[in-house]
This record gives sequence, C-alpha cells and structure tokens, in this order.
Amino acid sequence: MTTMNVSLPDEMKAFVEEQVQRGGYSTASEYLRELIRDAQKQAAKERLEKLLLEGLDSGPATPMTKKDWADLRRELERRRAERRKR
Repeated sequence: MTTMNVSLPDEMKAFVEEQVQRGGYSTASEYLRELIRDAQKQAAKERLEKLLLEGLDSGPATPMTKKDWADLRRELERRRAERRKR
C-alpha cells in the first residue's frame, strides 16, 4: 500500500474526523478508502449504463451466425494471448 498526503481546510478536516467517529471507522484513511470505493462503484455503474444504452441505440438485434461466433472466439483467443505476454 502506498501513502498519499492530502491537504484539507480546517472545516473539511473536522468533517472527516466527525465522520470517522460517527461512522465507526478506526481511522480517517479507512473512511476515505470507503468513499473512494463507493466512487469507483458509481463510475463502473455509469460506464455499464452507458454501454447498455449504446447497445440499445445501435439498432435492431440480428441473429448470430456461425461466422459471428467464430470471429468472437478468435478475438477472445487473441486477447488472451496478448494478456499472457504481459
């Protein structure tokens, strides 16, 4: 784990300290980690919603062909091979 120093005005520092006490957190770092995890979840949810809307807006669904499935498998194998190289 790495360390990050954050400068806060006195009012914000007092707010964080109050949240630590009221929320049952052992440290300000624990409280901030939870805030960041929540923000990460929200960002992932927004990205998924955007992708779902793009899919809905992309036009009517079409049946998958054997060629489509073969192309998907090839792409999956290409990506797997690329990951193994890292």
